[in-house]
Amino acid sequence: MVDGIENVIISLSAKGMSNSDIEEQIREVYDFDVSTSTISRITEKVSGDITAWQNRPLEPVYMIVWMDGIVFKVRESSKVINKTVYIAVGLRRDGKKEVLGLWLGKNESSAFWMSVLTDIKARGTEDILITATDNLNGFTDTIRNVFPDSKTQICVVHQIRNACRYVVWKDKKAFTADMKHIYNAPNQKAAKAALEDFANKWDNKYSYAIKSWRDNWEDLTVLFEFPLEIRKIIYTTNLIENLNGKIRKYTKNKLSFPTDDAVMKSVYLAIRETTKKWSMPIRNWGIILNQFLTIYEKRVRL
Repeated sequence: MVDGIENVIISLSAKGMSNSDIEEQIREVYDFDVSTSTISRITEKVSGDITAWQNRPLEPVYMIVWMDGIVFKVRESSKVINKTVYIAVGLRRDGKKEVLGLWLGKNESSAFWMSVLTDIKARGTEDILITATDNLNGFTDTIRNVFPDSKTQICVVHQIRNACRYVVWKDKKAFTADMKHIYNAPNQKAAKAALEDFANKWDNKYSYAIKSWRDNWEDLTVLFEFPLEIRKIIYTTNLIENLNGKIRKYTKNKLSFPTDDAVMKSVYLAIRETTKKWSMPIRNWGIILNQFLTIYEKRVRL
């Protein structure tokens, strides 16, 4: 019973409940009295789990690694400031997803991502076939510095959002419909032709939005080097954004965190809850694995 109660306490803490709320819930549901100091001690044990988890060895090869940051308010020397929890999710050779780690830094920057990637490498990862990232300045070069053979696909959904920032509301529907022709093209040549059509139509009005497509063209169109099934999972960082959404859901009761450790503990517990469901390979894994083996047989080293 005590072990069971401990698991319940950790699970409720993961869902963002305060110690006094947990105390009340345990009393109501289990008719069992547990003090807030005991609850605190039980959730504190998680700190050791985090350290072990953060330093565990990783797979030698990941097919895809999605990377993104999520911002939290954290108290630091009597001020509340924004800090970023950096998250990397890898697709393993068995088709299952795995959160590779959590790293806490200040504003999202390619310099900090360099330390994240270095840590991933130090823990045993020798190769990443494809990385999927947001459009952060210098990110692609940073990845190449650590994993030189990795292909980087910038998230098309981020690109659409960024381009739409410059567009007035009445034009948005037509503008986004025209953009679809670019990223839904059958190949890179057709995509380039669609970009030119798009530019001819909108350049006078929204030259900056067109420029953002041209400036990032190389990294936005890596997806065309791959078959459709792989394209679908690399053209967006949705997978990691969905994870971020779950983390937000679990941490929404906390307007700010008292310490760095508190935010890391909260995010770790939220991830532990969310990833319990990650027991199956991703959809169409048999087809996708065959495609990866065809393209990267030597590097996959199954």
